[in-house]
Amino acid sequence: MRLAAAVLIAAAACNSGSAGPEAKPTTSSPTPSPTPSPSPVASSPASVERGAALYTKLCAQCHAKDGTGGAADHAPSLVNSTFLESATDDFLRRSIRVGRRGTSMGAYGKVEGGVLDDTGVDDIVAWIREKGPAPRALPAAGAGDAAAGEKLYVEYCQTCHGDRGKRGEAIHLANPQFQQMATDAFVRYAIDKGRPATKMQGFGSVMSARQIDDVTAYVRSFGGPEPAFKLLPAPTGTESLVINPKGQEPRWTPKPDQAGVPRFVSVDEVHKALAAGQKMIIVDARPESEWRSVHVTGAVSIPYFDVKRITSIPKDVWVVAYCACPHHLSGIVVDELRKIGHRKAVVLDEGINVWRRKGYPVVAVEGLPMPPDEPHNHGHDHGH
Repeated sequence: MRLAAAVLIAAAACNSGSAGPEAKPTTSSPTPSPTPSPSPVASSPASVERGAALYTKLCAQCHAKDGTGGAADHAPSLVNSTFLESATDDFLRRSIRVGRRGTSMGAYGKVEGGVLDDTGVDDIVAWIREKGPAPRALPAAGAGDAAAGEKLYVEYCQTCHGDRGKRGEAIHLANPQFQQMATDAFVRYAIDKGRPATKMQGFGSVMSARQIDDVTAYVRSFGGPEPAFKLLPAPTGTESLVINPKGQEPRWTPKPDQAGVPRFVSVDEVHKALAAGQKMIIVDARPESEWRSVHVTGAVSIPYFDVKRITSIPKDVWVVAYCACPHHLSGIVVDELRKIGHRKAVVLDEGINVWRRKGYPVVAVEGLPMPPDEPHNHGHDHGH
């Protein structure tokens, strides 16, 4: 099932967050449903226009220009009718502000180290709201049996949504930030009504009301509090670009993209070159907020939407750009480098999440969970 949470890119990432420890099924939802904000976004033609510009700059790269999703890393549709009528403005706001940790959906709110103030967040919400129905009052979820729901989930849902420790192509329902923002009613409505014109069918015609309550209870058993994190200091923009400046040049043969242009270098090759003291520049193409949570040791923050600093990158040094998509946002930075004549710019093939899971060197906030395993289906099928 594809329960499309509103995760604005980026990204969603190109990957929904950490699964956390195994939890025992319960007979009801163990995660309290958050209380929505009482005030809806105040929309106006001006705010919608501002929101359109911000969406194009920050979100369209993954969620598509029209909000229908799928431009990168299985980012969900933000304009699907059943999603919009079940997601409150508070759900949308919080999703933009804090993202989905461990995925390609970064945090864009300033309070999380992002670039958007509250007005900017509300402007994007206003733009999204123009695309479909207003939120409606949702039927309450009953007290389901999570043990019974687990069996149904494995049969109908796990192929797309994964489990606590592994993502599927659809929304990772064990992501702690999704669990904190969603309500029991939101999850139940998505199971019942589905997401029209997507793989996520409505199961109201397949399951009984009790069975839907059971699956809802099992999905909510994934939940749990996420630890609070103190972000790393913000980048100054003056950090040294070149790692191992006196080292030898890596001897890479990058894998080609569809057009046959050398583009991708694996995490294993990059790690090996770093361990050998070889010279390179590593660029974190994600929002600055993500760099402040975790980044490859020695990486500089040059977000995909603000690439001015690439003009200071020397053209005779290999540059490896990465993101969590794992190709899309990093590909934007590589394309911009090539536009100014850089011929040694490549994408970290599997992205930072695989880098982390392999235990390669990172600078990270204390206690940051490991991202879940991902479906191995990214391939080299696009320029970025």
